[in-house]
Amino acid sequence: MSFASPLALLCLAAVPLAILAHVSAQRRRRRYPVRFTALPTLAAVAGEEPAWRRHLPLALFALALAALALSLARPERTIQVPVRSASVVLVTDVSRSMSATDVQPTRLEAARQAALNFLDQVPDELRVGLVAFSEVAQTLQTPTTDHGAVADALGTLQPISGTATGAGLRTGLDDLKVRRSSASRPPAAMVLLSDGSATDGAAADIVAAEARRLRVPIFTVALGTPDGTIVLRGRTVNVPPDPEALERIASESGGEAFRAEDADELDSVYESLGSQIGTEPEQQEITALFAGGALLLLGGALLSSLALAGRLP
Repeated sequence: MSFASPLALLCLAAVPLAILAHVSAQRRRRRYPVRFTALPTLAAVAGEEPAWRRHLPLALFALALAALALSLARPERTIQVPVRSASVVLVTDVSRSMSATDVQPTRLEAARQAALNFLDQVPDELRVGLVAFSEVAQTLQTPTTDHGAVADALGTLQPISGTATGAGLRTGLDDLKVRRSSASRPPAAMVLLSDGSATDGAAADIVAAEARRLRVPIFTVALGTPDGTIVLRGRTVNVPPDPEALERIASESGGEAFRAEDADELDSVYESLGSQIGTEPEQQEITALFAGGALLLLGGALLSSLALAGRLP
């Protein structure tokens, strides 16, 4: 929580001053005790008053003063709001290694389910596109707010040979239609999910550098474990992910790199990405909440004092 007018917090000094004034008044009353020779008899008839009854009105009044002082400082809280007109393209590797079962049920199916969960979590205003790449890259859905269309496109993903990462990123960047680097234009980003080394050389690094110039961060997710294997032409082939290459792409573009070795971890990554890409923090003033609380506490102090002591605090 933060405050728009922090200097008003000096009013909190009124709380201890009010308590001191109350204590001083109580001491003055004790200077003029009622002369009564049978004090034990009076105490037995009246009964001993519980301490909380004496202090409840004062405690409520002090809390009311504190809440009022905080409201004068105009308290604010940070909330996440949808980013208007933001766009993100999911660039998904569909190379044959995505059929490995080290991530259950397969790497590709885990990626599909995580992307579907991503669509459920992001704001409706977020424009989402989908690019699949193997030997070549293909746009399966241009950025749209119709998340159902993106979900349908995810259902068509099938593993094919090749890992042309650079081609996939180039297609995704083209689909975003970002022509200039400006803080005033709607934000855009790409999410690259892959499990292997690129087969098109340094093309991915070139696109990453251009994406940084255009202010389009690339968030990369390395999917799979070093022990992942597939059967190719009758023999078992090891297909480990290449997290170092993906970390380099993320760093060059100004994005962030993640690793996911199982389906649950991949879901967590996509959930985190959904909050980073689809929303932005905004300060919301909550002065009315504190002012209303102060009035309720003040009312409680007055009523409790009248009920318990027959007078105002």
